[in-house]
Amino acid sequence: MKFPILAMLASSPAHGYELKRELEHHFGAALPPLNTGQIYTSLARLERDGLVDADRVAQDSRPNKRVYRLTAQGQAALDEWVTQPTPGSRLRDEFFMKLVLAGRAGIADPRVLIERQRGEYLQGLRDLDRLSGAANGDWAEALLIEGAALHLEADLKWLALCEERLNAEVTPWSRS
Repeated sequence: MKFPILAMLASSPAHGYELKRELEHHFGAALPPLNTGQIYTSLARLERDGLVDADRVAQDSRPNKRVYRLTAQGQAALDEWVTQPTPGSRLRDEFFMKLVLAGRAGIADPRVLIERQRGEYLQGLRDLDRLSGAANGDWAEALLIEGAALHLEADLKWLALCEERLNAEVTPWSRS
């Protein structure tokens, strides 16, 4: 939550609940449910690291609230995050490790693992289809959902390649 919070504070100071509400507004159902405590924990870390400062603001009949603002150091960190490309490599894919090691160790049939994973990806596509119908024309949420669907479709193609190699004469995970 570090950089999304910094990005929200770049436009104006806010307190934790406002940040939570804005993040939910921008990302809707595409964002896992946020816990207000998670936001405040992140803000405390950001303050500790010098990326945000907080001011106490008096309220009429309630305790003072803390309003957070970006520091120069926070702006620099945000600028670096925004300008750096996001890694796209998935070389540490957990399913791939499971597939290769299960096949090599003989602890599971790789074909069964592939079929089970295919079911998981197909269910993910169905879930995204339902989310897409609930996006209500929100372009950001629609883009996120479409991107996730494209990743799942690519994963399904990759599973087909794994299955093809498994069915070939020599599998990449067989013992040499």
